[in-house]
Amino acid sequence: MNTRAAGLALILALSLGVSPALAQDGRPEILQRAGIDQKLDAQIPLDLTFRDESGAPVQLKSIFGSKPVIVSLVYYECPMLCTIVLNGMVSAMRAMSIDVGTDFEVLTVSFDPKETPELAAAKKATYLEQYRRPSAARGWHFLTGDEASIRALADAVGFNFEWDERMQQYAHAAGIVIATPQGRVSRYFYGVEYSPRDLRLSLVEASQNRIGSLVDAILLYCFHWDPLTGRYSQLTMNAIRTGGAVTVLAIAVGIFLMLRRERAHTGAPLGALPVKEAGRP
Repeated sequence: MNTRAAGLALILALSLGVSPALAQDGRPEILQRAGIDQKLDAQIPLDLTFRDESGAPVQLKSIFGSKPVIVSLVYYECPMLCTIVLNGMVSAMRAMSIDVGTDFEVLTVSFDPKETPELAAAKKATYLEQYRRPSAARGWHFLTGDEASIRALADAVGFNFEWDERMQQYAHAAGIVIATPQGRVSRYFYGVEYSPRDLRLSLVEASQNRIGSLVDAILLYCFHWDPLTGRYSQLTMNAIRTGGAVTVLAIAVGIFLMLRRERAHTGAPLGALPVKEAGRP
């Protein structure tokens, strides 16, 4: 197998985002060390300091606090997989009616300590142009940092990566993390394509229903999160109950409107019974 073919095989395997605990026998050792471990409800250390696109220091606590956050760990000079992950993110976010910077934040951090704020700025410009919503400039953060800060963040969210000396690139999995406004890990999405509906629901849930609509609240009642697939699937009994409640409400509204129309024709107040005339049954 030549170097290019080996690289494509590596990227394909890692794009599945499988944890080392689920690794198949015979998988290369480096792939067994690169993956995503679910650490639901883990606390992201918000006192970590990185540098933003301008080179200014920024603590994570300045990004968290009021909105849910999509966390993506990539490196800006990645030859293929990281770009596909970011493309999948921006495609899903463009399909949602909620906005980066208004309803949620996005934290994209390079896990290569050699990368610079200039690279982060260039990457940010590219994706702001693709997203095309003005609020994203203040809400999508592209950061770089030192190795200690990067490792602390990666360990907190269960993101494992290794430098492949032979391939001269990082071995890593494909996926993103949803965090609550307080910085606790809420959901994981694996792969390189993300369902806009599922991503929106995860953000609504992480925000403790402070964003979204009544429809989102109903969907969260009817669907539950499957941590193995990284998707929301239908919860049958809740869906049946919700459907039954909607049906009963529709029937009640129909009866009310029918009675209202009938009383409008007779001139009797709503709920009044007809009075029998004398001498008639």
